[in-house]
Amino acid sequence: MAISFVPATEQEFLDAAHHAGVVIALEQTSIWARYQATVTDRTPWRPFGTNVAGQELSHIKIVSDGETLGYITFIDMLTHGYHFLRSAHGPVWLHDVDAQTEEEVARALVSFIHRTDSQVAFLRYSIDAEIPSSKPVLSTRPYDSTVIIDLSGGDDEILKRMKSRGRRDVRKALRENDDVCSDETSKALADFSEYYAVMEETGARDGFVPAPQRDYEDMIHTLGEQHCRVFAARNTEDVLTGWSIVTKYDSRAVRFYAAMRSDARRTHVTDKLLYAECCMLSQQGVKDYDLMGIGSDFAPTLKGLNEFKTKFVKDITHEAPERDVPVKKGFYWLLRMAKVVLKRGQ
Repeated sequence: MAISFVPATEQEFLDAAHHAGVVIALEQTSIWARYQATVTDRTPWRPFGTNVAGQELSHIKIVSDGETLGYITFIDMLTHGYHFLRSAHGPVWLHDVDAQTEEEVARALVSFIHRTDSQVAFLRYSIDAEIPSSKPVLSTRPYDSTVIIDLSGGDDEILKRMKSRGRRDVRKALRENDDVCSDETSKALADFSEYYAVMEETGARDGFVPAPQRDYEDMIHTLGEQHCRVFAARNTEDVLTGWSIVTKYDSRAVRFYAAMRSDARRTHVTDKLLYAECCMLSQQGVKDYDLMGIGSDFAPTLKGLNEFKTKFVKDITHEAPERDVPVKKGFYWLLRMAKVVLKRGQ
């Protein structure tokens, strides 16, 4: 198998993916690249420049013996003085690939990066099989399972397809919770401080430090209302009790961030808000709603998310998890050893 990488425009990628019936992740588009460029030390990686017509060659076409297997695009991430390339939800394969193909592509990518960019220490992208060229990620928490809610058929059908536990909790929330759920994208665009205060409260309760407020604001502003919505719940006194940031592209929406006031946990506002999001997104033409990762044997630290998320669907969706592919193998080994030492000292 001879793997090669050919420069491609985004339009070529979009046409090929739609022709193959593949759902395109927002993170593989120029829309996401523009947003990532607003984040410090992140730069869209463009090894090919432009073509003779002046069009940006933003995507890499993966070719095997003349056949197009898929497309991928990377973001250059600078952290702790070194660079790595990340492709969230990439490659976009035009058809299923096996472990052997993933290994051949990984080896070819390493060779390609060696020739193209001497700064890159490793790659991080979605690889389904535990291939020899890959390693568990140095940072972040990748997952191989997610919850995707089918939004077809309208409000009642969305509810009917849930597990009995999900239907019970949503109906209880609709009966007993008086909060009003709505699309507050315009309000959040004007002033995000109220929403950020709820995120800070959520972080203090759940043991994490939120990103700076500006990061959320940049995401909403840069992606724009067409590709990013803010849904929120407010009580009878117009106090914000919970919210979520949802990205939209192609036929899919993704629940990227969510936050909730501590005193609202008893009132089932999360169930009511999520169901309201499903209904509003369905009315906006979205076909399915990805709640992002849940726990599994691959990602045991995420199992705390399962009780809430899995009640909304009867079947869990598998997806290829992110793995690292070292380019500078010696340097990558040093990074891994440094992580081990740091963990021992904690």
